[in-house]
Amino acid sequence: MGNKKSKKNNVDPERQMALDALPPNIRKSLTDEEVELFLHAEVWPEEMCEKLNEFLSPE
Repeated sequence: MGNKKSKKNNVDPERQMALDALPPNIRKSLTDEEVELFLHAEVWPEEMCEKLNEFLSPE
């Protein structure tokens, strides 16, 4: 249980701002798991990248 709280406390502010900046219809299309991945994962699943394709810039 405490692990979930510590994850929420350790959110990168830039990632949170990026999530908040997404259009509402895109944010609503993300599952809870995808939101967690958006905020914490080093690599995102291909399906999630496709959902966010127009908002991603190549590395």
